[in-house]
Amino acid sequence: MTAHYQKDEMTTDTYFASGNEVRLFEQSFHRRMPVMLTGPTGCGKTRLVEHMGLLLQRPVVTISCHDDLTSSDLVGRFMVTGGDVVWTDGPLTRAVKAGAICYLDEVVEARHDSLAVLHSLTDHRRSLYLDRAGEVVEAPDTFMLVCSYNPAYRSSLKELKPSFRQRFVTLPMKYLAPDREAEVIVAEALVPMATAQRLVRCAVGIRTADVAFHFEPPSTRVLVTAAHLIAAGAGELDAAEACILAPLSVDGPITDGLREVAAATLAATDTSNTLN
Repeated sequence: MTAHYQKDEMTTDTYFASGNEVRLFEQSFHRRMPVMLTGPTGCGKTRLVEHMGLLLQRPVVTISCHDDLTSSDLVGRFMVTGGDVVWTDGPLTRAVKAGAICYLDEVVEARHDSLAVLHSLTDHRRSLYLDRAGEVVEAPDTFMLVCSYNPAYRSSLKELKPSFRQRFVTLPMKYLAPDREAEVIVAEALVPMATAQRLVRCAVGIRTADVAFHFEPPSTRVLVTAAHLIAAGAGELDAAEACILAPLSVDGPITDGLREVAAATLAATDTSNTLN
């Protein structure tokens, strides 16, 4: 039976939905359609896939894409084992055979020729062709292909072909509303709500500044990391410096400007752990 979720509803394993992505993901699964997740770094794309694996009771096979990823890395290759030459399945082939959710993270980083092996899995054939092994693997109904990437911050030299993107149901994702993002931080790091709210205000201020400075905005993930440091006894400004500001930019003037944003939204270090 299909479960239905309202916008911004928290689902069973503390996943906080920012829209209707849970419902559309589940509907795509039941109709055997591949899904493309887009959105800024750290907005919850991977967490959504993990959550849907639990919800749909399917294992998740994650493949981190990069420049050197070949089609053989995906489907498999012949290898010498004990003096014999045997075929060894790659992670994509294993996922298809197991009827798993195969998740290609940052698919835009992969070479176009490597992605060609996905074509037959993303149309009516739902098959994986192992040319070197002389085998065709039919995808069971429970297999699902999911890809993700961040279209706003990809390299100008890398872009997915429109013909490839159109093979997928695309679910655009975004950062949660500030109150919901604060709830995530509280749930993950067990800090007071007031602390979480200040971290979110800091992030929102920096994300606004991103429009002018063009750096990767702070993700919910780094806010949770900063909250963990605060829960361990660090001051809010110190945690923000180490987890939010330092990874963003090495440009002195920009860092100074971001530090001013943080100072305006966070409590002083010696009082950060006493405010509720």
